[in-house]
Parts: sequence; structure tokens; C-alpha cells
Amino acid sequence: MARYLVTGAAGFIGARVSDFLLADGHEVTGVDDLNNYYDVRLKDWRLKRLQAQPGFTFYRQDIADFAGLENVFKKNAAFDGIINLAARAGVRASVENPWIFVNTNTTGTLNLLECCHRYGARKFILASTSSIYGDGAPLPTPETADSSHPLQPYAASKKAAEVLCHSYHYLHGIDVTVFRYFTVYGPAGRPDMVMFRFAQWISEGRPVHLNGSGEQSRGFTYVDDIARGTILGLKPLGYEIINLGGHETITINEMITMLERFIGKKAGVQNHPFPKADMMANWADVSKARQMLGWEPQVNLATGIQNLVNWYLTEREWASQIETP
Repeated sequence: MARYLVTGAAGFIGARVSDFLLADGHEVTGVDDLNNYYDVRLKDWRLKRLQAQPGFTFYRQDIADFAGLENVFKKNAAFDGIINLAARAGVRASVENPWIFVNTNTTGTLNLLECCHRYGARKFILASTSSIYGDGAPLPTPETADSSHPLQPYAASKKAAEVLCHSYHYLHGIDVTVFRYFTVYGPAGRPDMVMFRFAQWISEGRPVHLNGSGEQSRGFTYVDDIARGTILGLKPLGYEIINLGGHETITINEMITMLERFIGKKAGVQNHPFPKADMMANWADVSKARQMLGWEPQVNLATGIQNLVNWYLTEREWASQIETP
């Protein structure tokens, strides 16, 4: 049994990582500020499920607040590892308010790294993003592709966090695994992401707002596969950057067709201009994850989308009311 700190524990990926760690008999200390970036009912739903499990302790805490975060470390014995899944995410939202993204994604990561150094945690996992590769990356995209030209503050804040991780690895010997996540989907996902939004809009007969022609493509990976891969990264690796996710790529139009089939309704699509901050395609080269971690995705798109739709229809009474920007 090990003791892990998971930040963003009430978040989409953080909750599933915590679930799997608890199921394996580990102790999990969860940290989340439960901010209102999106409807907190989703975070509450995830958090209640975690709090019902033995071995889980929760602190409501913003990782950008160093004093408050340090108190969490002071109140607990040394952690075997830190999994930093707390983040402000969203390409377009970061253009509107870049300061929040830098505070959480960059300063928050710095605060966690400093606490790792001061309180003896030797393993650190950082959730980064495929957005870091910018436009024009080779497809599928390897970790060696250029990541020095991010297109928006979100990706820039994650690039800064990656660089900070390297400096703490170099100076203090902290073992670091950086995961660049590609598009993640599944039940109880973020409502600002395309799969949740479109599932809700089609189910409720609302207009489906589609940016661009729909021929842009994304590599999707189910949240359980992402959680399992993240946990595999807890082993000693030195300092590594590893793509995770994005192994099945489809166009947005193809995704809409699949959702229509599982929901049993047609989408009323309304097209809008393609945002400058978005990328036309992303698709991960995950050969490094396979080689270094033995990671293999287990849930295909058809199964994963059906699971998402089933969850939504089960929780429809309140999920239908969640704001989907």
C-alpha cells in the first residue's frame, strides 16, 4: 500500500485515477478547490463517490495558494507520489482570461514541486496537453515534435509547467513523468468538451453548435484507459514526457453520427466559424507509452460512447441542466 496525493481529485480524470488507486488498496489524499469553471454539480457527483470509499481524505484547497497547500503536506506523512491533475483547461477560455490559467497550471505546479522537495515526495506526475504541439504537427504526433510554439495561453501555461518539472528533476532529483493527454472522453466528463456537449444537445433536442465544417479530427481515448496509463507512470522513470490518449481518430462529423445512433435522435447542426485558437487535427503517437509503460487502450470508441450516453441518460434529470458553453 502506498500514499498518494491527487490534485484535481473531483475532476474528470482525477476522480477516475483516485478510484483506481483506492481499488488497489492505496490511500489517496484528494485536493480540489471545487471552482466554478464548470457546473460544480459534476464535481460534487464525483467527489461524493470518492468520499464513500475507505482510504480517501479530501481537502478543499487551491494549489495556487502555497501556504494553504503546504499545510496539506504538513498535516500528512510523506506521500509516495504526487499526481497533479488540477488544471484550468480549455483552449478558448484561456484566451479570455489567461491569468487564471497561469496561476493554476504554472504557479500551482511550482507550488507542488516545491512541496515535493521540502517534504520528501520523490515521484511527481504532471498532466499536460496535446495542445502544446501547436499547429502543423506530424500525424500521429510523437513526443519529439516541436512544442515551443503554443497557440494559446492554456498550452503555454502547460509548457511552462513542464519546464519547471525538469528544473526540479535536475536540481532535486525528483522523478517526473509528464503526460501529454490527447482528447479524453467518458461518463461525467467536462461539459465544455465536445463529447459531453453534443450528447446533451442531441438528447435534449437543442441546436448542436459546430465550429467549422466538422471535418476537423480528434484522437479520442476513454477516461478509464487514461487513468490506468497515468497510474502506470508512477514507476521510476527519471524525467520523461509521454503522450497518452488519442489512439482512435475520427472527424467531428463522424462522432456526431455515432452519438445520433446511440441516442436515437438526429442532431440539428448549426455551423459557426472555425476558431483561430483551435487545431484542425490531433492524433497521438503512443508507441512510447506502449514501450515504457506497457500501456494498451482497452475501450474502443463504440463502447466508450455508448457508456457516456448511458451515463447521461441515467443522470439526465440533473445532467440536462448543466451549462454547456
